[in-house]
Amino acid sequence: MAIQRSQALQAQPYERTEERRGYANGFKPKTVNTRMGAITFEIPQTRGLEFYPSVERGVRSERALKLAVAEMYVQGVSTRKVTEVMQELCGLEVSSTQVSRAMQSLDEELMAWRKRPLGEIPYLVVDARYEKMRHGGSVVCCAVLIAVGITPDGHRTLLGVSVSLTEAEIHWREFFGNLQDRGPHGVQLIISDDHAGLKAAREARFAGVGWQRCQFHLAAKRRSLRAAHQHARGSGRRYSCHL
Repeated sequence: MAIQRSQALQAQPYERTEERRGYANGFKPKTVNTRMGAITFEIPQTRGLEFYPSVERGVRSERALKLAVAEMYVQGVSTRKVTEVMQELCGLEVSSTQVSRAMQSLDEELMAWRKRPLGEIPYLVVDARYEKMRHGGSVVCCAVLIAVGITPDGHRTLLGVSVSLTEAEIHWREFFGNLQDRGPHGVQLIISDDHAGLKAAREARFAGVGWQRCQFHLAAKRRSLRAAHQHARGSGRRYSCHL
C-alpha cells in the first residue's frame, strides 16, 4: 500500500521532484476480521491528493470469511451456532446483523447468476429431485427443478434451479418460461423423464422440439423388469416382460 501511495504521488518518501502530485500524510489504522482473527492494517494517507489503496474501502470483514458465514447459514446453522464457530476458530464475535449482511452479498451473486443471459443450447437436460425443507412452519418434501444445457462445444452448464412444492405442470411451465426469458436459442433436443407435468409443460413451452427419454430411467426400468422376471421364474410363476 505504501508503494501504491508513492506511485499515486509520483514521488518516493522525502523525494523532491517537479512531478510530485501531493504529500504523504502518515497512516490510519484499520481492523479487518479474517479467518486468522482480527488484523489491523496501517492505511497510508495523503495530503493534497485523493488516494485510497487497493484494499476495498469500507470493508470490515474478509470476503472468504463472509462466504463462510453465509455458507453456514445456508446449511441451516443458527446464528448462535455461527457465533460460537467464529469465536472458536477466529476469536471473533459475529452478530445477527453480520450474518444478514453476509447472506445479502450471497443473494446478490445468486441473483446475478440466475438472471444471466443464455446463449445457444442445442441440448437441454431437465430433471427434478426432492429435498426436505421448512415451509409454513413445518418440514415438507419439495421438488427441486434442475435444467442443464449442453453447449455447441459439448460442455455441460447448469442453466437454472427452482424449488416448488410439486412437479405439477404449472411449476415446470413457469420454470421453462424463466429459462426462455434469458434468451436460450437453438434447442434441438430435450432429455427428461416421462413425468406427466413435465411432459405437458415441455410440449407447451418447447413445441416442435425433439424429445428423448432419459437413458437412466430406461435402464432403471429394464433392471426392475428383469429383476421381477427372474423372481417370477424362481418362484415358478409364469411371467413375461418385454422392453
